[in-house]
Amino acid sequence: MNALLEAVNVNKSYDGHRALTDLNLAIPEGSIFGLLGPNGAGKTSFIRIINQITAPDSGQLLLNGKPMKSADIARIGYLPEERGLYKKMTVGEQALYLSKLKGLSGSEAKAKLKEWFERFEIESWWNKKIEELSKGMAQKVQFIVTVLHQPDLLIFDEPFTGFDPINTELIKSEIRRLNKEGATIIFSTHRMESVEEICDHIALINRSKKILEGPLKQVRNDFRTNTFKVAYVGDSDQVTSVIKENFELVDDHNWQDHREATVKLPENTKPNALLEALLPIAVIDHFEEVIPSVNDIFIRMVQKGNNNE
Repeated sequence: MNALLEAVNVNKSYDGHRALTDLNLAIPEGSIFGLLGPNGAGKTSFIRIINQITAPDSGQLLLNGKPMKSADIARIGYLPEERGLYKKMTVGEQALYLSKLKGLSGSEAKAKLKEWFERFEIESWWNKKIEELSKGMAQKVQFIVTVLHQPDLLIFDEPFTGFDPINTELIKSEIRRLNKEGATIIFSTHRMESVEEICDHIALINRSKKILEGPLKQVRNDFRTNTFKVAYVGDSDQVTSVIKENFELVDDHNWQDHREATVKLPENTKPNALLEALLPIAVIDHFEEVIPSVNDIFIRMVQKGNNNE
């Protein structure tokens, strides 16, 4: 897959604080790319450089293999974490004004806004002032003006802030639809469950450095630990004894109608070995591999990096 956007040896410092250190990153064209990291890791600095709000101290960004230039900003839609709507303007005035800043004519903007307002069922908001809207309502308006000009690259920084579960699902659905229609999306959030739902690639930045990058499925597979969860009915003492004798018992729970053990197998041991050991002494109800979540990987890698400092 070709990269739409590449960071090549990007460095950035502010008053002696290192925000980005030799950052090399490739955002595949057509991907939904999760940009992850704890607070202060460097994510916002990178996003600001992409949007040409600031410039790198050294290194460069490439768009479709060519150095980015000022005109390329028209190909980007950016929804920042800190929203910026003018509270005294009406929704319609605000939306038209921002749409024209994106290069749309008045007639184009009105047609596209009508379509989006109908899609979000907010036609009645047109003459409301921004200050009359709740945080979630204002979020919807800002989302619309971010994507209205159909940019090649969309950057969403904590896009679900202020949304209830129903509207969160609405925005997730729209992000997927925009991606299917050709937009490449950078998605920055602390909500790891959302990353697992919609991202296909991720990168993790910690203390100004990239410490992890790749397709989401591959990253999760790389962190597999040969650990399995087995739900069974049988003599728990006997089962526990067999597990401890041959494997590593990580966890053990007693449920109403069965018991559940989490078991780590020795390296190069096949899961069949665990089943063969338990089948003579228990009825197996459920058996599955425990693959680390993005949240597990995030915590493990950040703690490892911090401990190595």
